[in-house]
Amino acid sequence: MKYAHVYVLFWMLVFHTSCGQNQINVPQDNFSKEHNGYSESQLKELATSKVPKSQVRHVKQARNGDILIAASWSGAFRYDGKSFTNLTSNKIGSHRFWDVLEDRHGNLWFASTDSGVYNDNGKTFQHFTTREGLANNMVMSIYEDKGGNIWFGGNGLSRYDGKSFQNFTTKDGLPNNGIKAIMEDKTGKLWIATWDGPCFYDGKTFTVLKDKDGKAFKNVWSIIEDKKGSIWFGDAGGLWRYDGRTFTKVSQRGAYAIIEDEKGNIWTTGSINPPGGSVWALSRYDAKSLYNKKPAVTEILSGPPAFLGLLEANDGSIWFGSGGGVHRYDGKTFTDFKK
Repeated sequence: MKYAHVYVLFWMLVFHTSCGQNQINVPQDNFSKEHNGYSESQLKELATSKVPKSQVRHVKQARNGDILIAASWSGAFRYDGKSFTNLTSNKIGSHRFWDVLEDRHGNLWFASTDSGVYNDNGKTFQHFTTREGLANNMVMSIYEDKGGNIWFGGNGLSRYDGKSFQNFTTKDGLPNNGIKAIMEDKTGKLWIATWDGPCFYDGKTFTVLKDKDGKAFKNVWSIIEDKKGSIWFGDAGGLWRYDGRTFTKVSQRGAYAIIEDEKGNIWTTGSINPPGGSVWALSRYDAKSLYNKKPAVTEILSGPPAFLGLLEANDGSIWFGSGGGVHRYDGKTFTDFKK
């Protein structure tokens, strides 16, 4: 598919407002009909592709250093440095894959927004849906905490201890059931990025963060902790940093995804002029000036395709997803694996 086509579809999803506190207004997936602009024949073509050719929301790394990619209707992929392997096409079929994770035991987890979660232990696939106790079959984030629990976020928050699920919603203190990212900080608090801002869970209660005027942040898609212990997150209006007491708006640039590299630089993907900006960028904020009033930012790449998931690989290269595949930046050159 062309970037422009996928890009429009991406924005349709990003800027849908939540419908009440318990549901998210996203297109309903039904394989017998067109899916977000894809016909059934196009979906089947994507599902048999040998490289990621559709929207890549998350890029992760396996324990052995392989790159793991969730590529929407194309499937979940593993890249071993030489070639791609589609991990799902022949075993699960076509689904809208959003996230992927390898846990400490070597099990692979695949999150979809239309069919819950799949687990591959190397021998068999296990399928988790609301029947098995999942909060909702729309899952957009997977995270393993220090205790080995697997967390799933999408339309509600679920914790899986290997035997059963415990679910959390707005009734339990979440600011919104629409969850985009999950992260555990150095103190053991679990941070959750939601449509109505970030919050953290201390094992008992949820604490919702609001700006200095008492207003909720909106459309928070990403959240990380840096080496100094500050929390970074991106919302619909830019990039923020929270030091435990105050919020600092670091940049007007959008931050769909955020990572901190080994040198302490902050990398983001997002719209240059959010919300609704048509130009997206891969940006790097220099570590030496992060806490200045105007940190130095380098625009590594910009263009109309939506740049999405981010990863720094073991070799220092930066991987990022887009509306039409996955890319790698080695510090000098870019590789578009679709081509």
